[in-house]
Amino acid sequence: MSFIEENFMKQKMMRTVLIALMPIIIFSVYFNGLRALILTIINIMFAFITEYLFQKKILKGGKVSEAVIVTAILYSMTLPVSIPIWMSISGIIFAVFFGKMVYGGFGRNVFNPALVGRAFVYINFPEPMTVHWNQVPTFSDFPGGFAKWVFPQVDVTSTATPMLAFRNEGLITKINDLLFGVVPGVMGETFKILIIIAAIYLIYKKVASWQVMLGCLIGFTGLTVLFNLMGVESLANPLEGILQGGFLFGSVFMATDPITTGKTPLGRWIFGILVGSITIIIRGFALFSGGMMFAILIANTFIPIVDYAVNESKKRKKAKQEVAGV
Repeated sequence: MSFIEENFMKQKMMRTVLIALMPIIIFSVYFNGLRALILTIINIMFAFITEYLFQKKILKGGKVSEAVIVTAILYSMTLPVSIPIWMSISGIIFAVFFGKMVYGGFGRNVFNPALVGRAFVYINFPEPMTVHWNQVPTFSDFPGGFAKWVFPQVDVTSTATPMLAFRNEGLITKINDLLFGVVPGVMGETFKILIIIAAIYLIYKKVASWQVMLGCLIGFTGLTVLFNLMGVESLANPLEGILQGGFLFGSVFMATDPITTGKTPLGRWIFGILVGSITIIIRGFALFSGGMMFAILIANTFIPIVDYAVNESKKRKKAKQEVAGV
């Protein structure tokens, strides 16, 4: 038996997610340079090592899940390419150890591990994540970033993301620029067309919940329209808001995590609506310009209660029907 067969847990569902992520990773490298690829590979390595050591030294057995690769990639795609590598490593170790393994490993975690890691970096190292949001020059001519290694401390220029530009100065980014990713942002969240295609693919493969995705859109759009009518100026119109920041990426890849989302159909609807609604509340009234990360983590907290309430309601309804049928 090879090392991989002995220590690696095969998960077909995770491979489907990896396929959906591949075009986004490729574009990230094309747009940001080879540093994006190296940063992602390093995060995968440290995620694997962390889970492997935990399995062997603490749990005394078990295999490393393919899900840890997905976690590392999703975490990487939510980071600016300019983040120092040691900061990124600290975040992915925290993500796997405290976001997943301390709960007992794959399938037992309460919170989305990738977002646990990003929240750790966001809170502990706010300057590279918020104050100085750096964006490498756009590589538009072939071979683009595939032939460039970008050193952030030398080549990067500071620019505002579309969300910050709107919130701070009222500037509106062109829809086409938002759709095709030619805007400042983190490594994997800018090219919205690819994210939409990935959503269709994941729904077709029955890997990601369309109820969660649609619930996110309903909660986000409904509350945006309400606040727009109330005159809240810190929020863009629904279409621009959906295309700004990490909302689409989070709705497709993070909120649909089968472990930390709703386990019942109604629970998935409620989870998605919660995520979309909380995102808008944070964007409109909190200090944070985004909100999707915290919205998903907050919804992760409440979804076990929601699922319990849904299941109890079904039991009571079934019991009433049985009594009525006697």
